[in-house]
Amino acid sequence: MQVPAETVSLPALEVLETPAASPLVVSSNSPSKLSKPVIRSSLKASTWDAVFAVVFGGITGGVLLSNFLLQLGASPMEIGMLSSVPMLVNLLQPLGAYLSERTISRHWFNVWIYGPSRLLWLILVAGIGWSCWHPTNSPNLVSWTLAIVLATNIIGSLGSANWLSWMAALVPEQLRGRYFGFRNSAISLTTLLSVPLLGLAVSVWPGGPLQGYGVVLFLGVIIGLISLGCQFFMVDVNPQTQHGTADEAGETERWGTAIALLKNGNFVRFLLYFSFWAFAVNICTPFFGLYLLDNLNIDVSWVTLYSSLTAAATLVMMVVWGKLADRIGNRPLLVFVGVLAALTPLLWLGLGADPVSVWVWFPLLHLFMGGTWAAIDLCTNNLQMAVAAGRHQSAYFAIAAAVAGVSGALGTTVGGFLAELDNFGGLPTVFALSAVLRLVAILPLVFVKEHRSHPIRKVWRSLISPKLQLVPLRAPITVDPLTNGSE
Repeated sequence: MQVPAETVSLPALEVLETPAASPLVVSSNSPSKLSKPVIRSSLKASTWDAVFAVVFGGITGGVLLSNFLLQLGASPMEIGMLSSVPMLVNLLQPLGAYLSERTISRHWFNVWIYGPSRLLWLILVAGIGWSCWHPTNSPNLVSWTLAIVLATNIIGSLGSANWLSWMAALVPEQLRGRYFGFRNSAISLTTLLSVPLLGLAVSVWPGGPLQGYGVVLFLGVIIGLISLGCQFFMVDVNPQTQHGTADEAGETERWGTAIALLKNGNFVRFLLYFSFWAFAVNICTPFFGLYLLDNLNIDVSWVTLYSSLTAAATLVMMVVWGKLADRIGNRPLLVFVGVLAALTPLLWLGLGADPVSVWVWFPLLHLFMGGTWAAIDLCTNNLQMAVAAGRHQSAYFAIAAAVAGVSGALGTTVGGFLAELDNFGGLPTVFALSAVLRLVAILPLVFVKEHRSHPIRKVWRSLISPKLQLVPLRAPITVDPLTNGSE
């Protein structure tokens, strides 16, 4: 799971080469056992999967879905459910990890999870069509939408840990920063181009915005299925033999217990950071847009422009951060950039609706946020894969996502409650509180161990002393603490 962003090098993609009719199945998560062409074609397919998936996600979530509900007259509480539901359903990720580890194919588990969850949106397409043809006897589309959002997120949460385990098996550790940096840049570029075009299509549709969203949603379901089709070009992994042999089945049967996982002190330290950071970030993140539109009364066109600047900065910086993470490690980069991201809410406090802020400072602030959060998102995922190295990866991913999801939802609730208190100071005080909590959240990260990273002190000395050169570290053989009881 990725912590929500503050706002709303590999070569360029080539034509995907068609492999065999059915995906190759491997029995180990070591990329060294796969040929370079197999890895290359799998990573290309994964990137195309992400490109199509982000278009589907932009249609079934975010500003397009919120605008659709507002057109239907949804209440603020109903709109707020859109941000809380995806975080709360992460509690089901341990169940998804448990189920995925008992299959023989990570690919087909993904298909059976995400296929139905995407097809469910056709129910809303049918409801919109019925409402357009029979306006006097139309269904309650707000209730339909919220029910589908809940159902699809519940089903989708069962596949997140499986997907992370699949990617951890396919992407060589020494290339994760570069690859995911490139992949996330492709996602940012797709979002930057697709969301405005889709929004324009909805607004100018001859039959009205509701009918327009129905047409766009139908197109989104097709694109979502194309995304799943790209996964047929990725090499498959058998969970039964991914992390061990059949002789280890006795221990594998106990992988899901929380007590066994908590024996890994390094994972516990990462979990403390991940959950507390999610709480600290979500105290104020959902309210940045509200602060601009309501408190400062800035026009929505400016807010949309700021979001585009954030996406552009993310696009540019993602590859840069990916290469740097491969060179010095994810943990030191996450610490240094995390401090900058922690102080970001304080920068909002000195800005207002004056021309200098609107034309200069807010654009610069959103560029800064996009650049820093590109590193946060990238390094958090990569560090999570490193901490969860070895067997039981699905359990690690699922528990981390579940805890962080609950923490994030709790942060949003606490932030909204504090903002409404008469004597608390409103949103500016919430921003300041978030900055303090973010700095505290970084402390456990200092003690997290990552084998492929330079010590933080050495990285700091290299920053102040140009003569000190950092040499990239090779990934050593890692041992799962749950297997031998050591860290």
